[in-house]
Amino acid sequence: MITLSNFLLIGAGLFCIGIYIILSKRNAIQVLIGIELIINSAILNLVAFGKYDKVNNAGQAFALFGIVLAAAAVAVALAIILNVYRQYKTIDPTKVEKLKG
Repeated sequence: MITLSNFLLIGAGLFCIGIYIILSKRNAIQVLIGIELIINSAILNLVAFGKYDKVNNAGQAFALFGIVLAAAAVAVALAIILNVYRQYKTIDPTKVEKLKG
């Protein structure tokens, strides 16, 4: 049987991988993938705690809310990345000097 600690271990692993991607990559799309991994690790923890909560399904409700927020964040971030690429011809966040121009 899968215990709560197994879910938490996988969630911690996803979180660490997401932090590593954010800190090591210079591509905006890869940074966005790292952020999504961190959000998914939080959602996994919410569902895991909700599974072992016998009273109500608050973990699953918060996880559904988190999934909706993650989808909205991806849509906004991709729109920003496309506009930055259109103006600067790069998606490297360190090469974008000023956003107003």
